[in-house]
Amino acid sequence: MSRIRNRNTKPEIAVRSLLHGIGYRFTVNGPKNRLLPGKPDIVLPKYRTVIFVHGCFWHGHEHCGDFHLPETRREWWRNKIEGNRSRDARVEFELQSLRWHVVTIWACALKTVETRKWLAGRLRGWLGELSERNLLVPKNPSCGKTG
Repeated sequence: MSRIRNRNTKPEIAVRSLLHGIGYRFTVNGPKNRLLPGKPDIVLPKYRTVIFVHGCFWHGHEHCGDFHLPETRREWWRNKIEGNRSRDARVEFELQSLRWHVVTIWACALKTVETRKWLAGRLRGWLGELSERNLLVPKNPSCGKTG
């Protein structure tokens, strides 16, 4: 397991490419990435949004063809996957408590061109909504200007 990559995986690179292609800028190794709970894969500071790109096997994506418990050491693997799931839930709760938006993208959503297009549309719409909301709230309430 020491050879399993935890950074710059193919799904992470695909999401970063997709975000960049639709015009969003983000950090991958910025100071906020390391200081936030769970060390998010991608941080969009402008939108106060973090993105986690989860591998279907390692994070136990239910009802996904890419997730199944191995035949050997089933109890160990069950505990490992459940530990990952509970940590994911705890980290998401902590981030939401800090008023960060949390997006989880599963690796299976990046397999085909169609699913990537669908995901790009969802991200564009969701981040667009956040952007519109941010424009309605003045950054400096005393000056009365928006944005």
